[in-house]
Amino acid sequence: MPAGQPVPSYDELARLVVFMEARLAGLEAELAAERGARAETEAALAAAAGEIESLRAQLAANSRNSSKPPSADGLAKPAPKSQRRKTGRKPGGQDGHAGATLAMTAFPDRTVVHEPEVCAGCGDGLVLAPVSGVERRQVVDLPVVRPVVVEHQLVERECSCCGVRTKAPAPDGVAAPVSYGPGVQARVLYLYAGQFLAKDRAAVAMGELFGTRLSSGTVAAMLARAAARLAEKFLPQVRDALTTAAVVGADETGLRVAGKLHWVHCARTEKLTLVVVHPRRGAEGIRAVGVLPDFHGTVVHDCWAPYEAFVDADHQLCCAHVVRELVAVAESMPDVAWCWATQAHEALVDLQKLAADARVVGAALADPALVVEPRRRLRSAVAVGISQTEARTSTLMRKHNALARRLADREADYLRFLTDLSVPPDNNGSERDIRMVKIRQKISGCLRSLTGARQFCALRSYLSTTAKHGIAMLDALTRLAAGRPWLPSNAETPTLAAA
Repeated sequence: MPAGQPVPSYDELARLVVFMEARLAGLEAELAAERGARAETEAALAAAAGEIESLRAQLAANSRNSSKPPSADGLAKPAPKSQRRKTGRKPGGQDGHAGATLAMTAFPDRTVVHEPEVCAGCGDGLVLAPVSGVERRQVVDLPVVRPVVVEHQLVERECSCCGVRTKAPAPDGVAAPVSYGPGVQARVLYLYAGQFLAKDRAAVAMGELFGTRLSSGTVAAMLARAAARLAEKFLPQVRDALTTAAVVGADETGLRVAGKLHWVHCARTEKLTLVVVHPRRGAEGIRAVGVLPDFHGTVVHDCWAPYEAFVDADHQLCCAHVVRELVAVAESMPDVAWCWATQAHEALVDLQKLAADARVVGAALADPALVVEPRRRLRSAVAVGISQTEARTSTLMRKHNALARRLADREADYLRFLTDLSVPPDNNGSERDIRMVKIRQKISGCLRSLTGARQFCALRSYLSTTAKHGIAMLDALTRLAAGRPWLPSNAETPTLAAA
């Protein structure tokens, strides 16, 4: 210590030590508080970064990389990216493709002859001049359509022997003093269930197109009678045939009914369609369709959890859905040179092509030797995906990890189509069958009652099924309006068409 400075006493040193200890404790407390605040800030920043990442993924979701329908893309639709490989063929119709265009008919309904009056050269008359050629031109048009009223007179005669009066019975479809025939009813059903017009708009269209003015109440009565006829035989037969089918596709979509969200459930094959509306989306609504509870074949679906409750059936999970999920994973990592999701996506597409090629040549299953390499690529990609996302430090990483684990755990259900070619690799057929419900909602809005929604679904089941059998929509509806709806043949064994 400096010379001349007094030496501190013991008590002074003790007080200094106490003061320094207190000071040190205060500084340590401040430092700990700063560290805690910093840790909280870092945690908040990490949470915010994860939330931002998740929100960005939601904003980037579209019909190409998620289960969102194309209608949800809005005006900013994503650029189309087909999974098809280049074939070297030119776009458009290929050689041998039968085109369709407006062609002349050999037997026109009416012929109008147009004669030249004077010569274009000298102006002389051409009445007696010989014909040197005829150019044919045809115009296809529609006549003005007016309703045809047919009167049925039920003659009553009195027997001269016993005096009993006997009146002729009314033919089928003539049950009231004045009624609409099957042609009018079929066109009402066509406008409502085939072209998705609301009841009042269908009534207006009937008046303007055919001169038959109807009320919306009359239209509603026609719909109710048609749905009742379908519920009598057609719907039970379709339900029974689907229950005994080897492969059935299943899907569901939302529908606004009476201002509330309901769900339309679909069960289908390449020859049959059944759509049913229900307030619930889950297992309760699926059971209401009446197919899967007693089904023992293979059900194709999009891996939605309630379908897993039906354990008596085998499951084919939709590859189209999982491919869209893999596309979303790859798009969330645009800066990486190689992405496990891209490799898994390409391997799945290659496996589907092998199954399609085997189906074309009539094989029972895809060539096992050719399946080995793309399956190895799929498994290695999935393993890397599980490893890279194992930390699950964000919502998006947890989602990607769940996807990779699902591909590993459910590989047999995703690749069932390789060993049974009657099973398609995707559920696109069900989405096509159920899409008409969404189109109806876009055109005419929600349905006002559950009864009306059930009638609409019954008619859509009928029209979709008859279309799959090559029956024109108006012909099928005319048979239905006449009280003789088309019924599925008991001899058919429907299978699910591959997309």
